[in-house]
Amino acid sequence: MTAATEPELPTDSASVSEVSRTVPQPPDDVWQVLTTPSGAEALLGKGAELGGKGEPWRSVDGSHGVVRSYHAGQQVRISWHADEHAPSTLVELHLIPEAEGTRLSLRYQETPDDAMNAHLRQRWGDALGRIVSGLAPVSETVIEATT
Repeated sequence: MTAATEPELPTDSASVSEVSRTVPQPPDDVWQVLTTPSGAEALLGKGAELGGKGEPWRSVDGSHGVVRSYHAGQQVRISWHADEHAPSTLVELHLIPEAEGTRLSLRYQETPDDAMNAHLRQRWGDALGRIVSGLAPVSETVIEATT
C-alpha cells in the first residue's frame, strides 16, 4: 500500500477520540521504549509484538490486528479487533516533539456501541500510562491527559 492508499482515521471528530500524555523525554527515547517487547505489550496487550507495516499482531486477551503504517520515531497505525468476531477499528499513535519533551497522541475510531467506546477510552488511556511508566525515571515527569 502506498501512503496515498493507506487507511486513515476519519476526520469527523464525532467518530474519532483521542487520549494523550506528555513526557519530558525526546521522541527517540519514547520510540525506543515503544519498540521493545515490553513497550509493544504496553500498547497492544500481553503477548503482542509490534512488527513492521503489514505484519499481524495478537494479544493473549484475543485482541488482534495488523500494522497499517509504521514511521520509525514518529507514528504507528494499527487495525484493532477486540476478538475474532469484532469489527476492526483504526488506532494511530503519534509522537509529537514538544518544547519540554514528547506528546504521545493516540487517536482511535469509535464504534456505534457506547459501552465499547468507554472500554476503548479506558484501554488506550491505560496503554499510554503503561508506556509512560516504562520510560526512564526523571525528576519531574509531566503527565497530561486530554479528552
